[in-house]
Amino acid sequence: MARKILHVDLDAFFCSVEEKLDPALKGKPFATGGSPEGRGVVSSCSYAARQYGIHSAMPMRQAFRKYPQLLVVRGHYKEYSNQSKEVMKIIHVLTPLVEQISIDEAFLDVSDLPAEPKRIASDLQMAIYSNMNLPCSIGAASNKLVAKIATNIGKSKHKGNTPPMAINVIDPGKEQEFLDPLPVIEMWGIGPKTAEDFNSMGIRTIGDIVKFPQEILVKKFGNYAYDLIKRAMGIDDHPVSDLEGIKSVSNETTFFRDVNDKRELLMKIKQLSEKVAMRLRRKHLSGKTVKIKIRWPDFETHTRQLTLLQPTNQDSIIQQAACELFIQEWTGGKSVRLIGVGVTNLTNEVQQLSLFNDLYQRESKLLNAIDELQERFGEKSIRKGIDLNDF
Repeated sequence: MARKILHVDLDAFFCSVEEKLDPALKGKPFATGGSPEGRGVVSSCSYAARQYGIHSAMPMRQAFRKYPQLLVVRGHYKEYSNQSKEVMKIIHVLTPLVEQISIDEAFLDVSDLPAEPKRIASDLQMAIYSNMNLPCSIGAASNKLVAKIATNIGKSKHKGNTPPMAINVIDPGKEQEFLDPLPVIEMWGIGPKTAEDFNSMGIRTIGDIVKFPQEILVKKFGNYAYDLIKRAMGIDDHPVSDLEGIKSVSNETTFFRDVNDKRELLMKIKQLSEKVAMRLRRKHLSGKTVKIKIRWPDFETHTRQLTLLQPTNQDSIIQQAACELFIQEWTGGKSVRLIGVGVTNLTNEVQQLSLFNDLYQRESKLLNAIDELQERFGEKSIRKGIDLNDF
């Protein structure tokens, strides 16, 4: 029997929350994000704003050029988190098999429920809207890959200035038929650059991937080609699981002005490392690979990574690795536009070398105490100090 997988995506989530906080915004073109005077970007925009060609990740200056009367709302990120948690509680009432992949997206495995996917999706959509006054769109299919794409296609068909609240169900056995005519960029995991590579090869639709000579794809993309062909056929056996959707935990920041001061850059790495470590601990995860991302003023972007002997979720270990990677990449005095820290190769277990067990236990107790204080009084209430002169 085919699985029944739902993908739930809250429509323009940040803006929907802002409309709850200030009903006067409803129906107006507005966005949340940074200032147009600096390097701010649109983090979310209302569907009324999208009628003017504005979209998330667009520089705020460009958004204002498209619509000078655009309203910019300072985001209430704590409230977004609270609203997300409440939505996830509603989803968990339906099934315990939930995989949250972002603040506003989740997969559900509802294979054990007797109702048809469309009825389950409709009931869940109404439950979220009636209880939270938040619109959402839902894709349903026999696997996560097709359900995710179904949501995106359902939402893309909506052209109005109100949330789509789309429901798009792909019946079992119709996966490849659904995917075949779609532009290759609609494949989950394919970005603009890869889509350009495909287009240059004459591959313009997902169906073209299946028809293309396999040996040429393997020569171009290596073993990734086999997975790509399988997904283009609508085949995805990945289960819905808590850890499966979390491939990495990262934080990054774009500076208001380019920064070339070593101490300031290292301090930012410290702050980002603390945020990443705290998020890992809250999810009861650890990671073995630390990554750093640097973007220069000309938008050239470099990444470096270091794999540790043992998984960790401790600030100091992540920061030490990130700072070392930064020093390897950075030339003294060179300006930086963006910097980011991430941890991948995740696991639920934390293992430490026995030689450092006492030190590890002491730091763990300290970090747990800091986490508790920050949870109660805010992230700026207390911080762990460190000597940046070590780098």
